[in-house]
Order: sequence, then structure tokens, then C-alpha cells
Amino acid sequence: MTETDQSLGSHPTSPPPKPGPLGVLAGIAFRRRGRVVAAWVLAIAAAVGLSAAFAGDFAADYSAPGSDSSQAQNLLADRFPDFAGDTVDVVVHADDVTAPDVQRDVTTLLRELSAAPHVVGADDPYAQPGHISEDGQTLTAQLRLTYDNGANVPEEDSERLLAVAEQAERPGLEVALGGESITWAEQGEIGSEGIALIAAALILLVTFGSVVAAGLPLLVALAGLGVSAMLTGLFAALIDVPDWSTALATMLGIALGIDYVLLMVTRFREWRAVGLDPERATVATLDTAGRAVLVAGTTVVVSMLGLFAMGLSFMRGAAVVTIAAVLVVMAAATTLFPAILGYLGRHVDRLRLPMGRKRPALVTEGGHVEPPRGWLWWGRVIERHRVIAAVVGVGVLLALAAPFLGARFGFPDAGNEAEGKSVRQAYDMLAEGFGDGANGPLLLAANLDEPGDDAALERLTQVIGATDGVAAVTPPIMNEGSDTAVFTVVPMTGPQDDATEQLIETLRSAVIPDAVGGTALEVYIGGVTATAIDSTDNITDRLPLLIGGVVVLSMLLLLVAFRSVVIPITAALMNLLSVAAAYGVVALALEGGWFGQLIGIDTPTPMPAFIPVLIFAVLFGLSMDYEVFLISRMRESWVRTLDNGRAIVDGLAGTGRVITAAAAIMVAVFAAFIPSDEVALKAIGVGMAAAIFIDATVVRMLLVPAVMHLFGRRNWWLPASWERRLPQLHVEGRPEVHLPAPAKHLEPVG
Repeated sequence: MTETDQSLGSHPTSPPPKPGPLGVLAGIAFRRRGRVVAAWVLAIAAAVGLSAAFAGDFAADYSAPGSDSSQAQNLLADRFPDFAGDTVDVVVHADDVTAPDVQRDVTTLLRELSAAPHVVGADDPYAQPGHISEDGQTLTAQLRLTYDNGANVPEEDSERLLAVAEQAERPGLEVALGGESITWAEQGEIGSEGIALIAAALILLVTFGSVVAAGLPLLVALAGLGVSAMLTGLFAALIDVPDWSTALATMLGIALGIDYVLLMVTRFREWRAVGLDPERATVATLDTAGRAVLVAGTTVVVSMLGLFAMGLSFMRGAAVVTIAAVLVVMAAATTLFPAILGYLGRHVDRLRLPMGRKRPALVTEGGHVEPPRGWLWWGRVIERHRVIAAVVGVGVLLALAAPFLGARFGFPDAGNEAEGKSVRQAYDMLAEGFGDGANGPLLLAANLDEPGDDAALERLTQVIGATDGVAAVTPPIMNEGSDTAVFTVVPMTGPQDDATEQLIETLRSAVIPDAVGGTALEVYIGGVTATAIDSTDNITDRLPLLIGGVVVLSMLLLLVAFRSVVIPITAALMNLLSVAAAYGVVALALEGGWFGQLIGIDTPTPMPAFIPVLIFAVLFGLSMDYEVFLISRMRESWVRTLDNGRAIVDGLAGTGRVITAAAAIMVAVFAAFIPSDEVALKAIGVGMAAAIFIDATVVRMLLVPAVMHLFGRRNWWLPASWERRLPQLHVEGRPEVHLPAPAKHLEPVG
């Protein structure tokens, strides 16, 4: 530190240092705190008002653009709208479904269901072949809906259908409804936000020991949530936004808002402990920790931008609302937080809990607060046993990732739901009465442009009916223009069976081309099962684009932020190992064994392909958050001492408690997904909670420092030619310009 720098804080009357842009912003917000708080209140009110006036409905298209199933859907929507909509399966079981009293009750039931909103018609199971099982105890009919995606059907309309079906039941007559819209209606509300906030509040109280300090992150997170949650409805009016993205964006916004302010409250207390007044401590906090927050938030945004590479509308919608939540949180952390410190900065340690004692701040000769002794001890243990720590860390991650090698991709269906749900009962009744394939029929759409196509269509249905793996083929139904036909193929195997996927591949690649060769007949295979398979293939094919793009962009950001070649490379590799471990935990849960049963998954369940995508995008960003928190403190020490070993120990000790507390909050937030009835959200919850725990313990607190000790001074190497070309972000800030002269009697820290 230069004499000039020392003089800046040597006397109470010395002029404030010249901070960077974030420090300037913090000073303005601190001094004009009333206006800033009022602006945030107005922003929340405006967001609520705009959402109430212009919010759109949630919508999601899970089909794969350009796929065979997508072309089938488009053809039906254009020429056969009655068959383009989603369907609801009505399944009835009785000793004899053809008995007069049962037939009368079923007819009445179907008439009442057909009168419900968004239902355009229903099959007559007694007039059409194939709707009554061979034993005469089960029948099925389909309700055709106006919506082409069951996830978009208003929940209250599906609940009305369930109520009608329940009223129709009587002793000897069982009725169950199946279909995507019914699945969504039976999931109910998650209610995770309240659980997450309560858990976060308890962790913050334990971390800070003060109600005021613990309340600051919660206040900022709730303000950000008030704006971002309302913006979601506005985005839904412009683009397709899946309803589950609201829970994801809300949880991420809460977790990041709390974590970012947690980091800054910790740094603010350190600045207060070394003698700065509240305003200068606020400026210094934003000029140091605030920079790390902006870089960390940017890495999350970069990760979520990777979802656009998937080329799927529902992924874009989820990315947009999540990015909006992150940006709002960053804005709140850099404007609202310093404004609130203007009111509460002097009282940050008030309302202390009767637990433990305040320990005096230990200050080094340079005026820095010495990190907790326990974390210093741990940092030195890693330094002495760096090789063992690195080997153990990698071994643990690889062991956790191993179950992912046997992961089975696909979409969970009603057979994976809880036994008490109507969709599960309908699934089981259909399988028992008509065979497993009845739960995954294939809907074939044929485009007939020439007169000879009729004969080709008849020949095609005969050939498909004789194909191995096909249980039944319904006669083709023609539209009014006689240019489009639709018929159903029922496989012998269930929708999640590998044999069903192989059958679809055989029909597409061999059976259909051979049967219609030499004609103009065009045939596409659609339906829920085919759409799920096409969507899974499409996502898995694009996943390398997402991973490659996000990793490269994140490495470039870290390269500029820390002016090092080694740190971005090791960070990317360790984050990939962390993601693989998270995938392994999810795969283990979806196996339906002892671990899956702990969280409510009791049947072998395929992994939806979009879950690895979301977990990667979110986790990679959050992992980079912790990387930035940790490395920025290491770099701060490195710039001051040029001692790699000390820099690593100081950085680990200085951020250990913050990262541990932040990770505990993240784990609590994402674990709140686990009670959800939806398997996808449950899997995301367990995967993210496990991933954050692994990343904050095995990776950040063990593997990263061990590997950095192994690399030594090479951690901070940057080619000389790059030194001049790369911009200086100073992510660690310039703490030396804010430090006062060392004092013997300092404020205690918690």
C-alpha cells in the first residue's frame, strides 16, 4: 500500500476514497435512501398493476420442432382439428360394462363430460370397435379437447371433469380419468416459497446471530421477488412460458438474492470492524464484494442464455423469466441494499440472539480482519495434504456420478404417479384390460393428395397390423375433404418400454416407406408417446451445444475477471464434475430404490431430458457464483502479498463461512421442491439440493484449494501479450484504498 493510500483512511477527517462505479452508486443510494426505497416500492406496485392488466396464460410446447411427431400434429391441426387437440381418457371398470345399468350410467357420464368447457366431443365405446376389453370388464373412451397441449388446459376445467367422474362412481362401477391435463390438475400447489424463506431465515440467524443482519438479505430478496414474480405474467403474454418455470425463477431469485446480500453483509460487518463509518463501509462493500456479486450474477445469466441454444420454445420461456429474476436480484443488491444500510447500517448487530459470545475482531498489521481460526486451520490442513485432498475430492465426485451411466431418458407417465391419483388408476385399469400398449397408442396422420392413395393407405394399415410389436390397428378415419386420414396403432409394450421406441423407429425407417413406396402418400407418426421420444432425442442431441457454449463463455468471463488461464480451465473441469455428480444423484433417485422412496419415487422412472439441461444451466451458474466468491478473495490476497499459499488459505478462510451459509440456504430452497407431486420438479429439487451441497463442500472447500496448491504460482499466470489486451475488471476491488490505519480497539464482529 502506498503512503497516499494509507493516508486516505488515517484520520477521521480524511476525505473519502475515490471508489469505482459501484462504490459511487452505493454512496448515492446511501445518501438518497428515501428516494431509492420509494422507487422500489413504486416498481413493485407497477409490476403488480401491469401483471393484473396484461398477464398472459402459461403455455408450453414440448414437441421437437421439425420432427415426425410435430409434422403429424401440424397436419392434424390444419386438416383434422377434431383430432389435433389433446385428449382425456375415460376408463370404466365393472363386472360387465355391457350390462344395461352400466351402459346407462356410462352414457350419462360421457354426456356430462362432453358438456364441460373445452371438450369438443367424446367417443361412443359401445358403437366403435376396440373400446371394450375382451373380458368385458373394462371400457375406454376419449374426450377430445380444444387445447393441443394438456399442460395449457385451465386447472379448474380439468378439476370439473374429475368431479363429474367422481360423482358417477358407485359400488361396482369404477371411473378414472387419464391424460396430461388431468395429470397437471392433480399435482396441486407446491407451496415451496414459504418453506424456503423460513429455512433461509433460520440459517441467517445462526450465521449472523443478529436479527437485523439476518433480516437484510431477506428484505432485499423479497423486494426482488415482488418485481420479478409479477414480470413473469407479462412475459407469458409475449412468449410461451411453462408454468413450472415460475417456481424455478422464484426459487433461484430467492436463493441468489439472499446469497448475494449475505456476502455483502459479511463484508460490511468487516469494514465496520476495522473502523469505517456506515456510509464509507457501504461504499467499500459495494466496491469490493459488490463487484463479485455482479460477476457471479453475470455467470448465472450466461448459463441461462445457453438454454436458447436448445431451440425449444419452453426452454426459451424458462430462460427469460429466470434471467429476469436474476437481473432484478442484482439490481436490488446494488441499489436497495445500500439504501437500507442507510437506515440500519449502524444497527446491523442489534437484536442479537442469546447464543455464543461476540469475539473481538483480530486485525492484521495491514488493517484486514483476520479470518476465523477454524477456517484458517482447515485451509492449512488442505495445504499440507493437497494431493490426498485432490484425490479424495475427485474420487467422491466420480462415485456420485456413476449411477448416471445407467440413466434412462424419457418422460415419466401416469404409471409413475402415486397410486391414489385418478391418472394412475386409469393407467393401471387400461393396462390390465387392454395391455400395456393401450397407455401409449401411436396416432398416425396420412396426407392423401392423389386418388390412388386410398389403396395405399389400406395396404399400409394391413402391413402395420402384421408388424411385430403391434397389438392392434384401428380403421382409418377420413376428414371432410378426404385428403387426410388418421388411425391409431396400439403397441404391445408400454410407452416407457425400449421395445416401443424400437417399434416407432422400425415403422418410420422401414415399414411405412416400404408400404407407401411409389405413391404420393405421406404418413407421420404422432401422439404422446412418439412426441416424448422425439423431444427426448432432440434435447439430448442439442445438449452438447448447451454445455460447450456455456463452458466457453464462462471460461472467457473468468479469464477476464481473474486474469488467469489456469483458473478458468480448472473451474470449468471441476464444475463439470460437480454437474456429473448431481446427474448421478438424480439417476439414483429415479431408480425407485431405497433412495427414491425416501423422496416419494417408488417406481423406476425415466429421466426427462430437459432435467439435465436445466440442472446444468442453473448449477453451472451457481457453481461459478461460489467460484467467484472464493477466487476473488484469493486474488485480493494474492495482489497484496504475491504469496500463492497464503492467498489460497486467506481466500478459503475468508469465504468459508459465507459459502457454507449460502450453500445451506440454497440446499434448503431447492429441497423445498422435493415434496412436489410432479416427478420432474421433485427430481430437479433433489438434484439441485445435492449438487449445491456437493459443490460447496467437496468442490469449493476441498478440491479447488487442493488443486490450486498443486499448481502454485501458475494459478495466476497470464501471457504477457494478453496482459495488455484484456480489460481490467478488478473483481476483487481495491480494498486497500478503503482501509483505515490499524487501531488497537475495534468493534467486535459476530
